Amino acid sequence: MSEIASEIAKNSKSSFYYAFNLLPGEKRDAMNTVYAFCRQTDDIVDESVEPDDLKYEKLHKWRIQLEKAISGQSDYPLLNKLGKTISQFNIPLDPFFELVKGMEMDLLRKRYLSFEDLKLYCYRVASTVGLMCIEIFGYKHQSAKDFAINLGIALQLTNILRDIKKDAQKGRIYIPQNELEKFDYTEEEIFSSIYNDNFKSLMNYQVDRAKYFFDKATQSLSLDDKPSMFAARAMQHIYYRMLEKIIDADYDVYRNNIKVSKIEKVGISVGVWAKYSLVY
Repeated sequence: MSEIASEIAKNSKSSFYYAFNLLPGEKRDAMNTVYAFCRQTDDIVDESVEPDDLKYEKLHKWRIQLEKAISGQSDYPLLNKLGKTISQFNIPLDPFFELVKGMEMDLLRKRYLSFEDLKLYCYRVASTVGLMCIEIFGYKHQSAKDFAINLGIALQLTNILRDIKKDAQKGRIYIPQNELEKFDYTEEEIFSSIYNDNFKSLMNYQVDRAKYFFDKATQSLSLDDKPSMFAARAMQHIYYRMLEKIIDADYDVYRNNIKVSKIEKVGISVGVWAKYSLVY
């Protein structure tokens, strides 16, 4: 099962794999298991062409299996492995079930009226993952939880900006409705990939918010906890680089494939790891 979890992480080609691959074996194995769970949960919603009501039913069954996994009674070996990881690192259960609720939100709503609405979604689908991870990394100060929450929001906001076109193709618009109105940019323009000055102003506003949460995450992290959080910090730097690429493209995410290359991800991850290994 360790090999399967590792393969899921590796095959995803996500920033997660490169950032966490430098962890010690036991923690790396735990992170791969957590990631595999998160990936499988997300795939129920996003990687299928089935009707939403069927996806919702599958997600409900997945949640039941997750509950059974706490005592090692799930029908899925991955979830039973997750149950052991949760017990081994004493990870609170709430973030796992909140993540499932976040996936449910993708099935129940396609729009968000305000940022407060969107913030709850970001917490559920991203901050929860951070709250799982910090228990594996280990920390001395409760402020590490604030770090995880703020970083999760920053990462998800960056994902949203990168994926505006892709999400629109699925009928989803994550940019808050009241902010579309504020910048006089319409849903129809999003669906038609209209790039204009209003869109650039809207995107600049969104990017500034993401930067705010990146900064807030950094400010939340105690000096004592920085060494153990090097993998999360690597993720932070990788995603901040993605945000910079959006800015460099003058916010035109419609015609530019915004991504951080494998070489960049490896370089950033090794650089952050070396910094904390040598300095602390």
